Amino acid sequence: MERKDLDTATLAGGCFWCTEAVFQRLDGVEKVVSGFTGGAIKNPAYREIITGRTGHAEAIEITFNPEIISFEELLLVFFATHNPTTLNRQQNDVGTQYRSAIFYNSEAQKETAEKVIANLEKEAVFEDPIVTEVTEASPFYVAEQEHQDFYNQHRQQPYCQYIIDPKITKLKEHFSEKLKK
Repeated sequence: MERKDLDTATLAGGCFWCTEAVFQRLDGVEKVVSGFTGGAIKNPAYREIITGRTGHAEAIEITFNPEIISFEELLLVFFATHNPTTLNRQQNDVGTQYRSAIFYNSEAQKETAEKVIANLEKEAVFEDPIVTEVTEASPFYVAEQEHQDFYNQHRQQPYCQYIIDPKITKLKEHFSEKLKK
């Protein structure tokens, strides 16, 4: 049964293992699902996405309680835990599937995303311009089971230790009051 008090955010900030791990730790986030969105074909598989030819981005779908954490707060975490200034790239992950994107689910989300980006630009938070796309949400396809809850199940893998652990550390340093107890 769907709860009416919950909302959905769809974000792409590089590898979905990274973004999933960050947002799972936030108070008010009920569920985070890794998947793909923003592309041209129906029901894409991971092996197709990684070629970069489907147009999809690795993304997460966040189910959250806006009375505990707002969409704007989610976006502030999003911008603080990935590099929104590199086009189609996050660290060693390169291609359109790793682009920075906000897939808005309402006009209010679109306006909030544009406002947050404008404020970050005005405050010169980043040396380079933000290239995060703000696009209307399109169908979200859930990734294969082995991609769900990846970090929590594979923390000893080098990718998790070198790429995801620093994001979690940054989250704890800058957003400790927003973390689940």
